[in-house]
Amino acid sequence: MLTVAKINAIKPTAKNQKIADSQGLYLFVQAGRLPEASNTPSEKRMSWRFDYRFANKRFTLTLGTYPLVGLGEARSRHYDARRSLERNENPAQVKREEKLLRVAVNADSFASVADAWYKSKEARRSKTWKDTNSLYLRRNLVPKIGSLPITEVSRAILVRTLEAANKDHGAKTADRIRQTAVQVFDYAIRKSKAEANPARLLQGWEEIPPKISHAPLVSNEIHDFLENVDAYPGELATKLCMKLLLLTFVRKTELIQAKWSEFDLSAATWSIPGERTKMKDPHFVPLAKQTLDALNELKSLTGYSDYVFPSTVSDDKPMCSSTLNVAFKKMGYAGSFSPHGVRATASTWLNEQGFRPDVIERQLAHAERNRIRAAYNQASYVEERVSMMQAWADCVDPRQ
Repeated sequence: MLTVAKINAIKPTAKNQKIADSQGLYLFVQAGRLPEASNTPSEKRMSWRFDYRFANKRFTLTLGTYPLVGLGEARSRHYDARRSLERNENPAQVKREEKLLRVAVNADSFASVADAWYKSKEARRSKTWKDTNSLYLRRNLVPKIGSLPITEVSRAILVRTLEAANKDHGAKTADRIRQTAVQVFDYAIRKSKAEANPARLLQGWEEIPPKISHAPLVSNEIHDFLENVDAYPGELATKLCMKLLLLTFVRKTELIQAKWSEFDLSAATWSIPGERTKMKDPHFVPLAKQTLDALNELKSLTGYSDYVFPSTVSDDKPMCSSTLNVAFKKMGYAGSFSPHGVRATASTWLNEQGFRPDVIERQLAHAERNRIRAAYNQASYVEERVSMMQAWADCVDPRQ
């Protein structure tokens, strides 16, 4: 093994020299003469190096020049490199990424570009879009690659980020994170801050489980579902939430984030403000007798809160978005029926009963696909919708 005395005694020769220390660490002495005026080895002539193999390829890692990097520091850096190999990481790649992090201050980092992209979109996007993309950036992307210049985020670096997300949250969520990254890189290209989109090139990076399309319930299954809700051992508010979801067939988030101020129980109406709907238009829901009964029962439970379904953690927050999904699974509907399937169930039954498609679509708050027709058809069909919602409630819960 080398000592400081041995190093200082090294003389250059006509050929390059490799003077070993231990476990692959050596001092590389470049051929040529040392300055005659000094007995100290020139820092430009001697460097610490480490030869190793990774993924069946040979690499040489330079750990610093001597004497700027002394023997003890060289061994410490060599130890760190070997630890990287034990973690199945390429020390040369790790060193390169660390260098990129140091220069990121003077470059367009992924984090700064992502922030500019998000701010350019948020005013015109839904709360769900904002919450989702903000989460993916804050939790998964920025901590891993946020400090890197966006031009230096390679596919290999991004894959490691996605694999970490896959391990923590599953392949579907990891691919949604990739899709957020796709939009950030597209924005960077439009702003001349990048020339390539590695996230787009990674489409298909992982086998994504196919999306399961849950079929609607048929008539006799609707009653079975309601009986399962009644028998569900969870909180009464959760049971009433499932029942109201079935009776109103609004979107899940529209129900669990509902506030008491949106309801006029004496007029049997629920007015959902546009900022809470998917289409950004106010939505009117006639309340059938069974729906009013459920709301009045709920009022005695949660009337103290602004929210109809307050969180169990805080009265100032609505119910967690996963609560109903968990309840459906516990009732035995995993893989066959979900909260979203309630809308398809109601739509199927109403169409079978002969209600006009325009009325059904308006109650479902679907956007008119024909833009010209949408511009002229502003009808609300209030009377028909009131009658239709009562007919549906009588089907769901004929005991009333």
